[in-house]
Amino acid sequence: MSTPVVFIHGLWLHATSWDPWIDLFREAGYAPVAPGWPGDGATVEESRANPEAIAGHGIDDVVEHYSKIIGGLPERPILIGHSFGGMIAQKLLGLDLGVAAVAIDAAQIKGVLPVPLTALRSALPVFRNPANRNRAVSLTEDQFRYAFGNAVSEEESAELYRRWSIPAPGKPLFEAATANFDPHSPAKVATGNESRGPLLLITGGRDHTVPESVTLATLKQYRHSAAITDFHEFPDRAHSLTIDGGWREVADVTLAWLARHSL
Repeated sequence: MSTPVVFIHGLWLHATSWDPWIDLFREAGYAPVAPGWPGDGATVEESRANPEAIAGHGIDDVVEHYSKIIGGLPERPILIGHSFGGMIAQKLLGLDLGVAAVAIDAAQIKGVLPVPLTALRSALPVFRNPANRNRAVSLTEDQFRYAFGNAVSEEESAELYRRWSIPAPGKPLFEAATANFDPHSPAKVATGNESRGPLLLITGGRDHTVPESVTLATLKQYRHSAAITDFHEFPDRAHSLTIDGGWREVADVTLAWLARHSL
């Protein structure tokens, strides 16, 4: 039986942005799926047309959503998440709902202290209005360029925006921003879990939205667990690294890491 893989997208990208990864992993012998977040439409166009369905969903809602999906699989999956999807993948792994996880440019979890200025600027379209906590917010093409496409050409960034960008719920960003002041924050991850499967943290050295300093601080949160936690950096890549022209290099590193751990 093929090992299931669950791909988890982050804010502002549709689940179909994983389609090239789905094809590659299927060819490699896995059984991959990429479900959307609660409220997402089946397509980019449907999601853009109905932002009200996307609004209001927080981290716990997304974790519960994917937990139910995992419960319907024949066995525990490998979890691969990007951005907030990387945080969700870590939470699910900490709950022993996956056999391993790869968190790519993962949003900051509770305990991570660095808040770089580039990250604040990337989130400003949400944070500029407190009412956005309960709304879905779309990025403009220029905002997408700064948050995702700063390491690719302007033309490629614009194409990625047109192809994959959808509205995103503001609530997860507000929850992550206040995580270190909330003892019961949904951004808390069971980093001390000794029995969890292996975890790979991947960072892009030019990422504005989740700078390398955030991923390195996340790595430190796992220092008290003997479970495997690995780190890989792509120095010249930004937040679009899972969807831009260099996605295959990131996917190949992921596949090689899974093979090293007999997954």
